Amino acid sequence: MHRVALAVTDGMLHYELSVAVEIFGADLTHLVDPWYDFSLCGPGPVKIDRFRLEPDHGLDHLPHADTVIVPGWADTDVEPPAELVDAVRAAHEVGARIVSLCTGAFVLGAAGLLDGRRATTHWAHTRELARRHPAATVDPDVLYVDNGDVLTSAGKAAAMDLCLHLVRLDHGSANANRIARRLVVPPHRDGGQAQFIATPLPDPGNHPLGELFPWALKRLDQPLTVEDLARQARMSSRHLGRHFKHLTGTTPLQWLHTQRIRHAQELLETTDATVDTIATATGMGTATTLRRHFHRSVGVPPDTYRRTFRPVMSGPTAGRPAGSLWAR
Repeated sequence: MHRVALAVTDGMLHYELSVAVEIFGADLTHLVDPWYDFSLCGPGPVKIDRFRLEPDHGLDHLPHADTVIVPGWADTDVEPPAELVDAVRAAHEVGARIVSLCTGAFVLGAAGLLDGRRATTHWAHTRELARRHPAATVDPDVLYVDNGDVLTSAGKAAAMDLCLHLVRLDHGSANANRIARRLVVPPHRDGGQAQFIATPLPDPGNHPLGELFPWALKRLDQPLTVEDLARQARMSSRHLGRHFKHLTGTTPLQWLHTQRIRHAQELLETTDATVDTIATATGMGTATTLRRHFHRSVGVPPDTYRRTFRPVMSGPTAGRPAGSLWAR
C-alpha cells in the first residue's frame, strides 16, 4: 500500500488538513482496493484552530512515507518550525513525494525544495513566496504545479484539486472520478487562480496619477493610448511609464488591459449583457477579441466564467439586476 503521511504542527490551517484526511485518511477500499496507508505525524498533541489532534507518529516518521503532505501554514510571516522543515527535507532526500497545500509551500520553501522548480500557493501570498525564495519560479495563476517529486497547490479548494490529481496519478482517472463523485466535487476544474484574484486599484494618495486612474476607468470603452493617458496626466509618455511602473508594477497599456478584463468579469457576474455588448463596453471591440484575451488572462472562456460566478436568481427579474447593461 502507498504510504501517505500528513505532517502537522501547531499553526496550520484546518481546511486543507481536513481535505487531505477526507481523501487519504478515509477507508475507501470499497471503491479502490488497495487504498492508502495513512498516518498523521506531528511533534506531539497539536492544536489546529479550535481542534486538538493526537498524531499517530512523530515527525521523524516522515521519511518512512511514500508521500508527505504539508497542509496550509497559517501565519506566513512566521518561519515554520525547524523540526518540521528538517523532517520534510529528510523525507524528500530518501525519495518521498512532497506535497504542499495552499501556504504549506512556505514549509517546502524553507526546506529548499522549491529552488529551481515551479511552484504556487494561494494567490494572496505568491509575491511573498517569490520574494522569500527567489530561486523558485512562482506561478500565481495555476491551481497546482506537479514537478514529479514536489507538488504545490493554490489556496483552499485547490487543495482538493491537487489531492484528486494525486489519486489520478496513483490509481487512474476512472478511480479519481469515482472519488470526486463521492465528494460531490468536479474531478477537474478548468482554468487557474487568475479567475479568483482580486486586483485592487493602487492607492496613489497625492501622487500625480491620482486623478488619472478614475478618469481612465470611466473610458475603458474607448481606444485609449499611452499618449492619451500622458496628455491627461500632463506629462511625457516616458515620465508616465516610470510613474506607472512605480505605482502598479506594470506598463500603462498592460494596466489598461487588466482593467478591461476586470470590468468584463464584473459585467459577466452582474449583467445579462451578451459577450458582444461586453466587448464593446470594455474596449475589446469584438466578441472574438474579448474571448481570446479573456481566456488568456483568466484561464477560462467568458461563458464558463459567467456560469461559475453569476449568482442564481429567481422570479420575473431573474438574471436582470438593477443597472445591468440589459436594462440599458
